Amino acid sequence: MQINIRTSEANQEIVRKLTSKLPIGTKENVIARIALGYSLQNGKRFNSSEFGLYDSKGKEYKDHILFDAKYRDFYIALICQHYGIYKTNDNIPKYIKLHIDHGLELMDNLFSNNNNYTFLDFLTEHLDKGISMLDPVKVSLDAVKNNNQSIEKSYFSDPIKILVGNYLENKLEEIVLNFNDTGIYNNNHIAVAGSSGTGKTQFALQLLKEISEKSNHHVNFIYLDFKGLKDDDLAEMQPFFDRTKAQFIDAPKTPFPVNPLSFIDSINDINKQMGIDKFVDIICKYSNIGIKQRGKLREATIETFHNMKPGAYPSFSEIYEQLLGIVGDKRDTLTEIIDELSRYNVFQEDKKVKNFLNQNIYLSLSGDLSNSVRFTSLFLIINYIYNVFMNMDSTPTDNGYRAMRYVLLIDEAHVIFKEKKYQDILEKILREIRSKGVSVVLLSQGIEEFNQPTFDFSSMCEISFLLNVKDKNNTKAINKFLGFSDKDGLKAYRSLEKIQKGQAISNIKEFPKGELFEIKQFYNS
Repeated sequence: MQINIRTSEANQEIVRKLTSKLPIGTKENVIARIALGYSLQNGKRFNSSEFGLYDSKGKEYKDHILFDAKYRDFYIALICQHYGIYKTNDNIPKYIKLHIDHGLELMDNLFSNNNNYTFLDFLTEHLDKGISMLDPVKVSLDAVKNNNQSIEKSYFSDPIKILVGNYLENKLEEIVLNFNDTGIYNNNHIAVAGSSGTGKTQFALQLLKEISEKSNHHVNFIYLDFKGLKDDDLAEMQPFFDRTKAQFIDAPKTPFPVNPLSFIDSINDINKQMGIDKFVDIICKYSNIGIKQRGKLREATIETFHNMKPGAYPSFSEIYEQLLGIVGDKRDTLTEIIDELSRYNVFQEDKKVKNFLNQNIYLSLSGDLSNSVRFTSLFLIINYIYNVFMNMDSTPTDNGYRAMRYVLLIDEAHVIFKEKKYQDILEKILREIRSKGVSVVLLSQGIEEFNQPTFDFSSMCEISFLLNVKDKNNTKAINKFLGFSDKDGLKAYRSLEKIQKGQAISNIKEFPKGELFEIKQFYNS
């Protein structure tokens, strides 16, 4: 397979301009290779409908010129790994062209907006970033002690019985889940898998509504919507917001009502240092920031805290100003992320500690935000929730019922936790936070996302609901997801062959394993 390409006409001049920044005598094929790698490192993924995105009227690269023969297979392997395709795939040349044009645009924009940014700065930063990804950042996920936070959250100790559905044969016969009965379930974590359009979201809303109402609104929740709620869906969701008295937060139009740095003890110096280190590690790990940038962010954060009054917390704007004082005129990935967090006001810039845990919240993170900012914001919120509850006493078990405080629902879990570096904090939460009266509900489109090679999330979610999924022929994964034996799995397989929208199978003890039932959806409530 020959890989002969032409860049877009607009990028032909960019090739010449960027090559001029390299040592004299450097050939223009070098900048094309760098652009390809830079585009891939930024995580961009094209689909087949974008093959015509760029014209082919620019710089021409023949196969033997574009790639040194010794490294040709390496570049092809990068594309194959990125798209999960085999080396003979006919689309490989098209992907390579797209990523070269995309990388050239990114690099031109970076240098055009940073006059003092040299090519040596660029190579140093991104080589450092690449090395740091080979040697992942070691983030301590343990909760940081905070004696200054003083956040309390009441708990509900009576039985919480949730209506989850009805029998197919007798629609009047209800199926009730004994949510916090420790005699039946060791934990309250729930896994829900279902393809788009199966009723999964409405079922999740029903679960939250039931938990809120059956606990007399003592058990609060947060619904983390990573993909963002569209305006057209808002009217449909309004009855849910009214019924549960939930606050809809459309970030960044409405800032999230907490300063994520307020999990740090701003008075005790030892606790403060540990908290700052964890904050910096979260920013750097989930945004792929290099080692040098991590040191600069830590320095800026420490200095910003130093300028605050005891008990007060800095905003991202103040950290950004301090960071600029350290890096000078140079701009990089770190300054871009902190700048975005500052400019878009994803979080409230409040100096004092606020407690959003005593209310119900639906957080919609706009898809217009960059993935780095969305992921970073999400994990700052998850870390804040984890840290706050881990600083509380465990809830009691009275008459066999676990007292409950809170529900953390994470939608699109298959997107958020597809990489191992994102899985670690979830594993930590699932193992530890249940003793604090917190339930985690995970929604995903398939079952494979729960059964990761390094950790089986479904084994930590004792309650599982399986709606119609694309991978319903994967009996091994289904049995693992539901905790079924081969015998129960055979019944589940037969049920899935005839499953309809609004139906599910489950492993709950209150209903026969593997049998279909009609799930209760919020709009039917």
